[in-house]
Amino acid sequence: MTSPLRILALTGALALGLTACKKPQEQAAPPPPDVGVIEAKAQTLPLQRELVGRLSPFRSADVRARVSGVLLKRAYEEGSVVKEGQLLFQIDPAPLRASLASAEAALAAARASHANARTTAERARSLAPQSYVSKSDLDNAEAAERTTAASVQQAQAAVATARINLGYANVTSPIAGVAGKQQVTEGALVGQGEATLLTTVDQVDPLYVNFSMTADELSALRAAQDKGAVALAGDGRTTVQVNLPDGTPYTHQGTLDFSATTVDPATGAVSLRAQLPNPERTLLPGSFVSFKANLGERKNAFLIPQQAVLRDTRGGYVLVVGSDGNVVRKDVVLDGQQNGSWLVSSGLAGGDKVIVSGVQKVKEGAPAKPSPWQPAAAQPAAKPAAAPAPAK
Repeated sequence: MTSPLRILALTGALALGLTACKKPQEQAAPPPPDVGVIEAKAQTLPLQRELVGRLSPFRSADVRARVSGVLLKRAYEEGSVVKEGQLLFQIDPAPLRASLASAEAALAAARASHANARTTAERARSLAPQSYVSKSDLDNAEAAERTTAASVQQAQAAVATARINLGYANVTSPIAGVAGKQQVTEGALVGQGEATLLTTVDQVDPLYVNFSMTADELSALRAAQDKGAVALAGDGRTTVQVNLPDGTPYTHQGTLDFSATTVDPATGAVSLRAQLPNPERTLLPGSFVSFKANLGERKNAFLIPQQAVLRDTRGGYVLVVGSDGNVVRKDVVLDGQQNGSWLVSSGLAGGDKVIVSGVQKVKEGAPAKPSPWQPAAAQPAAKPAAAPAPAK
């Protein structure tokens, strides 16, 4: 027979075991994650746009043969810098000198005829009061005087034309710049029926940067200016910073000097032009360049590190630690980048604590522990690990 004490002991042990199994496993709530935040501060920032344009000469002149003749020589080196009025080509002047001599001879004959007619007319006028000449003879003498005077003027004009044509035998540069390739070789007949192109001279200092912006973008900027959000700079104050092909900034800044007042119906864009110094002739006309245009100032804008801006189907947004310590989503409008940060034009308020590091640890509506964010370059470098002890 089982002892009552033994039964009682077994019953107590069984009850204690059941009680331990039914006791809930209480776990402590995890602490809020640490996040690095920056305080959003409204700033007045440069209004910049990354654009692409094409370079063109400041002035470009076609050098053409203005008289007909045989091209005798080229008096410049192709691709060299020439001055305004410098001799570039010479056309055979012999026929032109002959034409000038013929015109001068015709002028001399006209002057002689005019002198004779004037003498005859003066004689007729002196004899007319005594009725020694008829009225008809007097009229004819004076008419001949006037006709020969006109012939003298016509001959003078012919001489001037011949002298000008003789001067055209020396083809000079109309502007200062870089003379291009010779288009016609020596010995060729030029100017026969048309003004033959001999070469082109381009002034490459300064250069023009031709580019365009969409009409919608310009309208949006002007609307923002009307609301006071931006302040646009006018012609002559808008600057452009060109980047060289290797990405380095060009040493000289350009200025906007022209903006069209109409929209191109084919492209829906407005043409603009900037003037860019090129004293070293580093840049070449006809090439494409990327540049940053400073169009004015944007007011009440925020610069946010790139890693703080997230995207989903609704667009760009940031996570902010609210005054209650909980994470709040704020949708933002991005307006390009500046100095490696996103420019936020709306969606933030001054003083917002924007989460930069630790965005993967937090959830919207959950608490977070904010601390000032330090860029990676500003953080102290980690100490190098100790070298392993040598094996014994």
